[in-house]
Amino acid sequence: MNYADAGVSIARGDALVARIAELARGTKRPGVMDGIGGFGGLFDLAAAGCRDPVLVSGADGVGTKIKLAAECGRHAGIGVDLVAMCVNDVLTLGAEPLFFLDYFACSRLDAATAETVLGGIAAACREAGCALLGGETAEMPGMYKEGEYDLAGFCVGVAERARLLRGDSARPGDLMLALPSNGAHANGYSLIRKILADTAATPDTPLDGRALIDHLLTPTRIYAKEIRALLEAARVHGIAHVTGGGISGNLPRVLPAGLAARIDASAWEWPPLFHWLRERGGIATEEMYRVFNCGLGMLVVMPKEERERAREALAGLGVAAPEVGVIVESDGAERVVYSSG
Repeated sequence: MNYADAGVSIARGDALVARIAELARGTKRPGVMDGIGGFGGLFDLAAAGCRDPVLVSGADGVGTKIKLAAECGRHAGIGVDLVAMCVNDVLTLGAEPLFFLDYFACSRLDAATAETVLGGIAAACREAGCALLGGETAEMPGMYKEGEYDLAGFCVGVAERARLLRGDSARPGDLMLALPSNGAHANGYSLIRKILADTAATPDTPLDGRALIDHLLTPTRIYAKEIRALLEAARVHGIAHVTGGGISGNLPRVLPAGLAARIDASAWEWPPLFHWLRERGGIATEEMYRVFNCGLGMLVVMPKEERERAREALAGLGVAAPEVGVIVESDGAERVVYSSG
């Protein structure tokens, strides 16, 4: 017997690693010391221009959005989702993403699927300005069903110590600017898939001039350019990445004790997908805010006097950032309160 008899092909893995190395070369940035292929990736912080560095790390996955993509045979955006979920978390601390590592696990390695996913990872790393420094590809027959795969990602960034955002800077009277999302990103897909099953909706179901599946598989937006521009132009007190837990669960993570966020629910329009999910699923509005981003991908807390500088910086990138609320004093009972103007 040999390893191939057990369902694992070393040759397939080696061929994929060679292709990944090509993709990784396109993500190289200052600080990268070696290419993919060793037991570990090397990164030189001094070469990256750091003076008093604090490393910031994040890990995440894509969840059951992968299952929906696999069912439809559309894998191109899943790698982008993986990088975005990790990079956006690191950005919230005021850090610059430096490098990324991925973990791709499957039953049997399908070269075309894997290369499509990993191509998305490399493209997203280039957009975020971080290097694809390494990773792991694992064939595990018996662990996954034929055709299934799973992903995990790991991002390391750096911030100068004096510029770290640690969730303790917000003050009463601060305002919140929102960076729009471009869909459900990679959260709430177990609920989304249940709605699809219960309502017999199909991938081709029309929604706002597009097929429903196009809305559902839109890759997660990467906010590296926007956050970089904001931090250079204005004082920022906190940044919340709206992921699992929605607006209600993530915004309190950047508010000190004794403060709450008052959200003006009339300050932005929900994208059509969220209206569809609420109506088809019979989901209460409170639950929508607890599960989904509802159109707000990032919430940036800052002093009111920084409003115009921040908006000018974002306008230079073609991004409109609605003002969606204010930070207020609180007795701690509710950390996020929704109003209608």
